[in-house]
Amino acid sequence: MAARVDLDGKPIKPLTICMIGAGGFIGSHLCEKLMAETPHKVLGLDVYSDKIKHLLEPAGAHPWSDRIQFHRLNIKNDSRLEGLIKMSDLTINLAAICTPADYNTRPLDTIYSNFIDALPVVMCVIVIFDLIRLSIIQFHRLNIKNDSRLEGLIKMSDLTINLAAICTPADYNTRPLDTIYSNFIDALPVVKYCSENNKRLIHFSTCEVYGKTIGSFLPKDSPLRKEPEYFVLKEDESPCIFGPIEKQRWSYACAKQLIERLIYAEGAENGLEFTIVRPFNWIGPRMDFIPGIDGPSEGVPRVLACFSNNLLRHEPLKLVDGGVSQRTFVYIKDAIEAVMLMIENPARANGHIFNVGNPNNEVTVRQLAEMMTDVYSKVSGEPSLEEPTVDVSSQEFYGAGYDDSDKRIPDMTIINKQLGWDPKTSLWDLLESTLTYQHRTYAEAMKQAIAKPAAN
Repeated sequence: MAARVDLDGKPIKPLTICMIGAGGFIGSHLCEKLMAETPHKVLGLDVYSDKIKHLLEPAGAHPWSDRIQFHRLNIKNDSRLEGLIKMSDLTINLAAICTPADYNTRPLDTIYSNFIDALPVVMCVIVIFDLIRLSIIQFHRLNIKNDSRLEGLIKMSDLTINLAAICTPADYNTRPLDTIYSNFIDALPVVKYCSENNKRLIHFSTCEVYGKTIGSFLPKDSPLRKEPEYFVLKEDESPCIFGPIEKQRWSYACAKQLIERLIYAEGAENGLEFTIVRPFNWIGPRMDFIPGIDGPSEGVPRVLACFSNNLLRHEPLKLVDGGVSQRTFVYIKDAIEAVMLMIENPARANGHIFNVGNPNNEVTVRQLAEMMTDVYSKVSGEPSLEEPTVDVSSQEFYGAGYDDSDKRIPDMTIINKQLGWDPKTSLWDLLESTLTYQHRTYAEAMKQAIAKPAAN
């Protein structure tokens, strides 16, 4: 494998990366990229490994088999976390509760997941970069809440990537304590260990830290609502505007914002080298779960998986409050390219907060539902329903305490200037790729699941 160089043409030095949340949607795609295209070693930390089984099993069967470790741990309380971070050059934190249905039904879980738990989270996944040998990935099954291995793993790494979080909106107002602990309290040790051991940290936050747009507070007939400065979200200018405390849906966003502020303060006061990532609706295969198939029957995943579940069941797609909210969607493979640039260009990425999204793929949720219906009909060969959508209230769908932002449109100036990154994949193409995967993976299992109650 040829030696890799950064954007300035300089050789990329050998690194060890601690990735927390390696077993999730983003982590699985990042691990694939690192294994296939770089000479880096990975120590992966998570509670689950289902989405990276194909990288780990069967043992010894892959070119990288002796170059990947999985550590099964929970960053809340695993003493191994600090050790893993110390082993790494870079920590990438992906862990979080980040499903909107949880924000106002589990607000405590959401805040803990995205703030308290996030301190040790960064130590959960370690990716060790070795430019002499091919990539090595290890998986350590641990929970960063209380695992003593975390610090040791961080010490072993050059970089810690913290992906761990409760990040399902259905949890934010039904499990607010878990959400707050996961995203703030559990993340505190990760930041602490990285700072104390002079380890670089890439922390995954969320576009939800922006909250509501300035434009949403203008009169509905105001022409200013169409002016970009009132709704385009900029890392270094836009205010973070949340709803009232009783709207526990904001527990996730508040926990994420608070851990961002703590990381920024560690950088300013103690010299922590950090990069904060704000994902804007990353979409692709292996995202979330399908209720009753590979997740709880009563579970409420994020919008793409919710709509996929409806399509697989031949049910109308449920539009919360009419589906008028506007979102942008970016393909996971495009987003992973952005993360790779952050990993391999620390001089350009350190100290920055990056929006990672695709403003060209802006649609209302209703438009997304209509497009997904058309795409799924194409990839599955099945006709669409005569009434493909149905309106439901947010209280009916998510429970009391739910609230939402009107638009999430990212400004891309900073990431384009610093890293030269632009997304490439259109909304239609990313939906076609994702729904092809969903149909291939779940259609037969869904038919069997639907047939069982009928047989009984």
